Formats: sequence, C-alpha cells, structure tokens
Amino acid sequence: MKYKQIKTKKIYEEVAEALLETIKNGELQPGDKLDSVQALADSFQVSRSAVREALSALKAMGIVEMKQGEGTYVKTFEPEQISVPLSAALLMKKQDVAELLEVRKILEIGAVAGAAQKRTEDDLEHMRAALEDMNLADGNGELGEKADLAFHLALAGASQNDLLKGLMNHVSSLLIETMRETRKIWLFSKKTTVKRLYEEHEAIYRAVKEQNGKKAEQAMLEHLTNVETVLASYFEETGVD
Repeated sequence: MKYKQIKTKKIYEEVAEALLETIKNGELQPGDKLDSVQALADSFQVSRSAVREALSALKAMGIVEMKQGEGTYVKTFEPEQISVPLSAALLMKKQDVAELLEVRKILEIGAVAGAAQKRTEDDLEHMRAALEDMNLADGNGELGEKADLAFHLALAGASQNDLLKGLMNHVSSLLIETMRETRKIWLFSKKTTVKRLYEEHEAIYRAVKEQNGKKAEQAMLEHLTNVETVLASYFEETGVD
C-alpha cells in the first residue's frame, strides 16, 4: 500500500500562516502596520530571517506591502486573494519558476512530438477524458487541477518513450506541484480564463490526434509561453524577487 508523504512545514511557513490567519479573522485590517521584524521574531520565538521570509511570502500574495524605512502594512485586497494557497507564494520564486518552466519546455515539447508520432487510440482516449473533465470543472478548482495534470501525464505516456516517461516521473512531484500552483496564479491573475486554458490544451490534443508533430510542438510552446507571460506579469505586480 502506498501512503502520501507527510511534508513538514518550515518555521517561516508557520509564521506566514499565523499572520495570514490574523488578517483573515480581522485582527489586522487593511492599512494596519505590522509589528517590527524584531518584535514579531520575539513574539513567535523564531529568528528574524524566518519572519522576513514569512513577510516575503505574504508580499508575494499581494496581502502586505513593505515601505522602505516605515515598515510592513496590510494592503487593501480582494477577498479571493486571501484564498490563494500560501504554498503558491512560497513556491513562486522568480529564478525557481524560470528554471522549472525551462525544464517543462524541454520535457513536454519533446513528449508532445513523440506523442504525435506514436499515440494510440487509448492514449487519445485518456487525453480526451482529461479534456472533458477540464471542461466540466466549471469553477471547481480541485477538479480542474486534477484534469490539467491528468492531461499532461497522459501526453507523456503517449510518447511511448520509456526514458522520457522515466524522466517525467523522476521530476513529477516537483512538476505537478508547480503546475498546480502556476495554474492557480494563472486563473487568479484575471488576465486569462478557464476557457482559454481549455482551448490551449485542446489545440495540443488536436495536433496529437492529427499526428502533426510540428503543430503539436507549436501548440505546447504557445501554452507554456503564455504561462510564462502570466507569471512574469504576476511577479512584476507583486514585486516578488
């Protein structure tokens, strides 16, 4: 039997979650100034570096802003902003994302080219089923995420390349987590829609079905480039390093 791995939280994650909870329950309101880094460190009994990392995560979510020489303040934010998982902000470091998207381009553009040549009817059925689930998700974030991931994994399987599938499996946990969080930021950014996300995946599917390798590669490249564009805009707006 396989059991899900238990991930231990880092200290700064716990600090960030505790601060976020005070904002959620109204103890801290937009415009309020947070205690100093030293005061927060003393209060939580943690290091100042842990507090700074926690504040950076909240800044990445657009929940707080840091004013040079003044301190950290709670920003005015939309209610749905606070529902964006903290894990997204913790994961979304500019350099990490750039490298992970580069890995995705290398692996998935290679996978889609192989899939266009070697896909079977069963492979197409798996991809089509994932697309249908994606279309039916209709605002159900968890279902949409699962369908999105299922599509990309079915695509890798359709390559019929054991080494490529092995490489995908080797980095799958990291890729899956990144895909999940980038998808949430993609939709949260309001610069795109669920419909557009579906259409980009459908374009990939059609090219694979037609066994048009170049078209499939281009569709995948366009999809991943669009993800890059949305994330770059997110970084610029939130000031994430």
